[in-house]
Amino acid sequence: MANAAAPTAAVPTLAPPLEQIRHLAEELRLLIPGVRVGEALETTKEFNPETFWRRLNEAAVNVSREATTLTEVFSHLPLPSPQETQRFCEQVRAAIKAMIAVYYSLPKNQGITLRKLVRSTTLDIVDGMAQLMDALFMTPTQSSENNDLISYNSVWTACQQVPQIPRDNKAAALSMLTKNVDFVKDAHEEMEQAVEECDPYCGLLNDIEDNSDNHGDEEDDGLGYPNNRDLYWSEEDQELIIPCLALVRASKACLKKIRISVAENGKKDQVAQLDDIVDISDEISPSVDDLALSIYPPMCHLTVRINSAKLVSVLKKALEITKASHVTPQPEDSWIPLLINAVDHCMNRIKELTQNELEL
Repeated sequence: MANAAAPTAAVPTLAPPLEQIRHLAEELRLLIPGVRVGEALETTKEFNPETFWRRLNEAAVNVSREATTLTEVFSHLPLPSPQETQRFCEQVRAAIKAMIAVYYSLPKNQGITLRKLVRSTTLDIVDGMAQLMDALFMTPTQSSENNDLISYNSVWTACQQVPQIPRDNKAAALSMLTKNVDFVKDAHEEMEQAVEECDPYCGLLNDIEDNSDNHGDEEDDGLGYPNNRDLYWSEEDQELIIPCLALVRASKACLKKIRISVAENGKKDQVAQLDDIVDISDEISPSVDDLALSIYPPMCHLTVRINSAKLVSVLKKALEITKASHVTPQPEDSWIPLLINAVDHCMNRIKELTQNELEL
């Protein structure tokens, strides 16, 4: 018949609430690679720092609020309906994408170091929200663990870090240099402690040797009496450790002086030079770690020499870049030549003590 009702369009079936949560976690994780490599948006508008930081803080507050809301509605029965869950997920998705969009609005000319810090926090927030989605999907709704989600999940922690981000590239550079100083300081302290405890079985083994006449028929490698000399340093090893420790101390001194120079003389508008200083300074701590690991027994003197040379190369490059930058207004009267001499002295001593390794 002409007046017959037209067929009703099929309404798409929504996934169950927990499945929607799982899909959202997967979707958020797919955003992370793009944030890691994404470039700043090109715009003809003049950058307004106050507007940027206000938007970033607002975006973080919004993400935190959406995370709290989602946690609350999934912490008890009955679960929200598929339609309600879809709405909650759309709000979370929009909040995360708004956070990412604000990060993309920070131009490169504000400093690469600053952009890295904002990017790192943004990634922590996205990953933290994905972790929260995983927890809501995996954890039974009536579990006591749900009551603790708000307090321990990383998304809230990451959002709370946004107001602590440095507001300009000089402050960002100082933040990174301070972290590097702390890393090298920790490595130096660990090396010194290892040297002090170089032979933890020394007293025990000496007692065994003193009583050897009374126990001539007993084996020294019995249970509880290790005799693996690979656990200890030889006299040659201990002699080589001395200039290695001095080189790490010089590394710490270099970073401290670079940080002081940036703090006292660094200019906010010299973003490229500040970025160069931070980039090379970031290589010092990993190089110190490589040297520190190579001094543990059994020690390979050639490896120690190679790692020392790598560290010296990085230190000299960091000092030269700092010397050529605006943070060293009078390079001819600076502390830099003194530190270069100290580094060279350490390296020359290491070369002397490892020369035999090259002749084998």
